Amino acid sequence: MSNPSPVHSDAFVFFGATGDLAYKKIFPALQALIQRGKLDVPIIGVAKADWTLDDLVKRAHASLEEHGGGAEEDAFSKLKSLLRYVDGDYNSQNTFEELYQKLGAAKNPIHYLAIPPSLFSVVTTHLQESQCAENARIIVEKPFGRNLETARKLNATIHQVFPESNIFRIDHYLGKETVQNLVIFRFANTFLEPIWNRNYVKNVQITMAESFGVQGRGSFYEEAGAIRDVVQNHLMQVVGFLAMEAPSLSYHDSLRDELVKVFRQIRPLEPENVVRGQFSGYRQEPGVAPDSTVETFVALKMFIDSWRWDGVPFFIRAGKGLAKTATEVTVELKRPPLGNLANPAENFIRFQLSPELKIVLGANVKKPGEAMKTTPTELSLIHQSEADRCGPYERLLGDAMKGDFTLFARQDAVEAAWEVVEPILNDATPIHSYAMGTWGPAQADALTQDVGGWAAS
Repeated sequence: MSNPSPVHSDAFVFFGATGDLAYKKIFPALQALIQRGKLDVPIIGVAKADWTLDDLVKRAHASLEEHGGGAEEDAFSKLKSLLRYVDGDYNSQNTFEELYQKLGAAKNPIHYLAIPPSLFSVVTTHLQESQCAENARIIVEKPFGRNLETARKLNATIHQVFPESNIFRIDHYLGKETVQNLVIFRFANTFLEPIWNRNYVKNVQITMAESFGVQGRGSFYEEAGAIRDVVQNHLMQVVGFLAMEAPSLSYHDSLRDELVKVFRQIRPLEPENVVRGQFSGYRQEPGVAPDSTVETFVALKMFIDSWRWDGVPFFIRAGKGLAKTATEVTVELKRPPLGNLANPAENFIRFQLSPELKIVLGANVKKPGEAMKTTPTELSLIHQSEADRCGPYERLLGDAMKGDFTLFARQDAVEAAWEVVEPILNDATPIHSYAMGTWGPAQADALTQDVGGWAAS
């Protein structure tokens, strides 16, 4: 697989410029890139909103005030000077001819499709016909399909115009400093490698909990659900970082190669190892069907058929309306042979990925007193309250513009991840109700019964 051109993109085009994603994520990322001196090319927004450039500038300013920490005077002035706007129908070739004119002398643009996947075909076709796709890169936003079949069709659609080496599938989770730290912590510390395998690891647990509901996005969630929304993409990436072999430094695509190997080694999920839940009141949300069977919670057990992880269960738990908001990974280690010493709590390594970065080592020490008894303690290895100083979209947009696809999903990885979850899609398992503020339906506890239950959060 060839690497993308090392040439830096000389124009940034984003379709859906008036949409929610641009408002919450793209404009703040653009300002941050400007502040760091990493963006000095034309920025062209495209949408059908009957807006003018002045309207888009006002929208950008409001975005930065609400989501970007404020519109910094010098950076916003620079952003305003770079900003262009094309208002037109995506089905009209005239829109793309105007875009071509706005690109001017740019020879290596990058196009960000912050639009529904249903529009990808018409937009990419018009980009090609208008010559806007020539020597261009393209960024596409998840979801990458709804199942394996649609993912393949989506990839085929984009490949009609763009080669794989110029396609950047953005999963903002890979841009998080905290998630990248999983890789660094694993492979930059000699003391971990001897124990990071089936001989010492009892189980691995990943929890992505949100204490809130769907927040008015019922229509969206009806089309997604927890499996499609976070498991197939975000949490599968976390599993990959935890389980992969060390990437080589000798070639550019090594990390993505190792991720694909892990995904292909994961057994397709079996319904008996999956519990789906739905919080009470979800069906009363606007846009939700009164008889909806969409899951707002999922818990599952998976196995990786590799030499390193044979027999080690990986557990995932994700949902809305849970007891707290946090994303954590707990690697529980097997108990040592203690002889006459009191049985301690298991050793563990816990990574808290959000809301802040913590890495904690669970150990056992002597309990004060005459008896040779142990008591558990936690050793804080790192605690960063402002871990995401470089925001995920800032990092990923900057990487895409310079042609670095390390942290972007590759076609074979996307399809391999879909193959894992395919057997549990479309109501393959029953839906269980649970109360808001709990840890999901009680049936999920049975999955971890053999390992002592879910790790304390």
